[in-house]
Amino acid sequence: MAWSRPVGWILDHVVYRTTVHGRGNVPANGPVIFAGNHISFLDGPVLFGASPRPMHILVKKEMFKGFLGRVLKASGQLPVDRSGDRAALQLSKAALDAGRCVGILPEGTRGSGDAGTINNGVAWLALNSAAAVVPVAILGTRIAGEHLDAVPRPGRKLHVSFGEAVSVSRRPGETGRVSMDRAGNEIRAALARHVQQTIQLSGQPLPGADSPQERHEEVAGTPADHH
Repeated sequence: MAWSRPVGWILDHVVYRTTVHGRGNVPANGPVIFAGNHISFLDGPVLFGASPRPMHILVKKEMFKGFLGRVLKASGQLPVDRSGDRAALQLSKAALDAGRCVGILPEGTRGSGDAGTINNGVAWLALNSAAAVVPVAILGTRIAGEHLDAVPRPGRKLHVSFGEAVSVSRRPGETGRVSMDRAGNEIRAALARHVQQTIQLSGQPLPGADSPQERHEEVAGTPADHH
């Protein structure tokens, strides 16, 4: 990922004007799961460029074709099958077990970005690794009235904010399902709260729930449908 980190920085600070807050909330060492809200296909690349640490981001496998696929693979991104892919979660867990970082957009598909619902892939990873979960608010990559596939105009001001890390663990006597549901709710609440706090601080609203493109449920690894 060494060569792709500067590319991410150029995207954030040359192509766009990205304000980054909360880098100090990211643990300097050890495994970290970055859980970001999802409003645009640019969320993953913008997160990648803003993070103080390199990461592997889950990306839908359909993007791993041709030249773009080679670029994604070379930059360390992880393909995931949206129809159900335990292998992607196992690859992510292996990266976390090695002390690295994984980025997930757990809403699963582009939408309002308010983290009203998330998939439980992020909870499974958090419970089955020693990773801290850092909620990340990404604002400005899509604004009200723009299509889900819209490319932000160069020079737009974007906001990326890293929140306080959340730790989840199993409790004695809990079943695996109960633990995962509880952990998912804790992560969702932390992300939703951080998104709202970032909106208040930045003055940048979410684009809203209206979308000219049908939303569809995605499962397992909750991939980033970007790049």
